[in-house]
Amino acid sequence: MKVILLQDVKGQGKKGQLIEASDGYARNYLLPRKLAAPATADAINTLNLKEKARRAEEARLRAEAQDTADKLKDCVVKLKAKAGQGGRLFGAVTSKEISEGLAKQHGVEIAKQKLVLDEPIKAFGSYQIKAKLGYEITATVYVVVSEE
Repeated sequence: MKVILLQDVKGQGKKGQLIEASDGYARNYLLPRKLAAPATADAINTLNLKEKARRAEEARLRAEAQDTADKLKDCVVKLKAKAGQGGRLFGAVTSKEISEGLAKQHGVEIAKQKLVLDEPIKAFGSYQIKAKLGYEITATVYVVVSEE
């Protein structure tokens, strides 16, 4: 019996997959527990439409991430920080401050979680920070930290 899985089923498949299950397994286990629905022509069409919509959404998000990466190529974020002794900072420059600086100075919105800082910025100077935008697209954000 062909069924469409409504949830992930261990050993059978993932949600939204069309599988061939034995009649007894489908009737006595999958269908009563609402883990699957019978694969009627209408259900298969609905499944195909959902898959098409998911692919279109993924393509849109990928293009959006690529546009953001292209915008970041020319952006230099200039941040000011209070100086301590010997060119060191009071505290550190965080990914949140970099994200806010990008939004204010260049109008590019990037979540602070997507900015990858190997270690906090605790000195003045120029830095290159990686931004993981998703869909295996990364960009580099140039940050200049100067004295206030």
